Amino acid sequence: METPDVAGAYPRLSQAQTELLGRAGTRRATAAGEVLIQEGTVAADFFVVLQGTVLVVEGLHAAGGRQPAELGPGTRILEVHGPGRFLGELGLVEGQPAFVSTVSAEAGEVLQISGDDLRRAVLTDAAVGETILRAFLQRRILLISAGAGTRIVGSRFSRDTLRLLEFAAANRLPHRLVDLEDDEQAQGILDRAGILADELPAVVLNASQVLKNPSNADLALAMGLRAVKEHSASYDLMVIGAGPAGLAAAVYAASDGLSVVLKEGFAIGGQAGTSPRIENFLGFPAGISGGELTERAIVQARKFRVQINVACRARTIELKDGEIRAGFHESGPASSRAALLATGVHYRRLPVPGLEKFEGISVFYAATVHEARLCGLQPVAVVGGGNSAAQAALFLAGMGAPVRLVVRGADLRADMSGYLAERIEEHPGIEVLLGANIVGVDGSGALERIVVHLAATGEQRIFDSRYLFIFIGAKPHTEWLQGKLALDGHGFVLTGADLQDLPPEFSHLGRSRLPLETSIPGMFAAGDVRHGSVKRVTAAAGEGSTAVAMIHEHLRLLRDGPASARQGNGH
Repeated sequence: METPDVAGAYPRLSQAQTELLGRAGTRRATAAGEVLIQEGTVAADFFVVLQGTVLVVEGLHAAGGRQPAELGPGTRILEVHGPGRFLGELGLVEGQPAFVSTVSAEAGEVLQISGDDLRRAVLTDAAVGETILRAFLQRRILLISAGAGTRIVGSRFSRDTLRLLEFAAANRLPHRLVDLEDDEQAQGILDRAGILADELPAVVLNASQVLKNPSNADLALAMGLRAVKEHSASYDLMVIGAGPAGLAAAVYAASDGLSVVLKEGFAIGGQAGTSPRIENFLGFPAGISGGELTERAIVQARKFRVQINVACRARTIELKDGEIRAGFHESGPASSRAALLATGVHYRRLPVPGLEKFEGISVFYAATVHEARLCGLQPVAVVGGGNSAAQAALFLAGMGAPVRLVVRGADLRADMSGYLAERIEEHPGIEVLLGANIVGVDGSGALERIVVHLAATGEQRIFDSRYLFIFIGAKPHTEWLQGKLALDGHGFVLTGADLQDLPPEFSHLGRSRLPLETSIPGMFAAGDVRHGSVKRVTAAAGEGSTAVAMIHEHLRLLRDGPASARQGNGH
């Protein structure tokens, strides 16, 4: 039976839409068992089913040459599609390898369009483009929820396995763990791929592509998250950090015609990318998930030819010979005429003895579909009194897990938006502990219990908790900037009026410091990493776009000299 449409994931194109796409494609016959898309391959074509039935499967071992594929014991059928449906998912427009295969169940006919032509259609025709993009976004969510996609083979107690799982989850890559400890399929996968024990963990892209204990950078390159390893030319703008501020700046600057490189140390979207629901973002009255907001921004950035590079953490930056030059871990250096620092913040660790042994296994700093799938209906605890903790609690409770929200303060509304506090109080699946601190954790291999100190009574209580989510206190990602530019006492970047002295480097520009400019001319900061910023997704995106206007001003002065600044001020 054909897979029913779920939340717009599998729409049927109208005749007019099919004819519009047909101008860029070719109609052709298909044979039974023909593989249209093979998992693990990049730059696959886009297909519209005209006649016949097509299966979406994982674990398909395609036959060589033109021989039809056969569905073997390790093959799982995920979807069934008939005439009017189109194939593929988000990776097709983001340049990622296919996470699943598609194979014709019977002889039929398809409309075949190249990936480049599809991207042009999606990005230029509003009606067809939105239909396809929305479906692709929903399909990515469904693939993640189903545990389909790339297989990470290793032990759940291995730090490298946990590292790869965290990286895949943060970047919203469909994947699943094939656990050596209790998954019967693990040894068979190792034997077929010829993987030795000392080469684990391994990432299986398909039957012939296996990465043996890859670094995050290697995995990013294989997954299409890195455009280049080395930068042969200088850019107009280098954006370091791909949260809302960095993404907004990259999109606006590139749409204005600037050459832009976007460098991210870990995951595109930052903390916002892991938010289950953002309800105060202008233009989305029903809210939008951080993942969808991020993916839409990535598509926009690629539309305007932003060079995106993930898993390259910045380590040095300086102004030298009129250019800003930065060095990165696991990537070559890059140079630009202007730079934007948008590295954001990360949540602090909870100072509880023994907590570190559960991190990545039972203790997390983000609540996404991946973590919710792990939790199931088991009891979880969320620590924090801000909006991020509230959103996580509501999301996990909405997925069926009993949630205990542990808040250090005595007032739920002290650091939390009123609408979120009201929902927390009304939700039957959430218990709130005010004036509470976790002082102990316990479990064998994985978390089983937490010890909570209640300030009101002075007592300590033990609660069952299989998973723990921590959202307390933000620390900026600026360790690498110490001694390079001016920071406040907490490590946040000082900009504009917060800086008193004007260094001699500004003298040749013939202007004062711009509002979002740091102590180094041409280097700007936006979003949570900046001192005095409003810690909200909308504010970060606004600062990123605002910074672009100042970057244009700086680049104009570099091009035209101080005289243009005096003329501009006189005007």
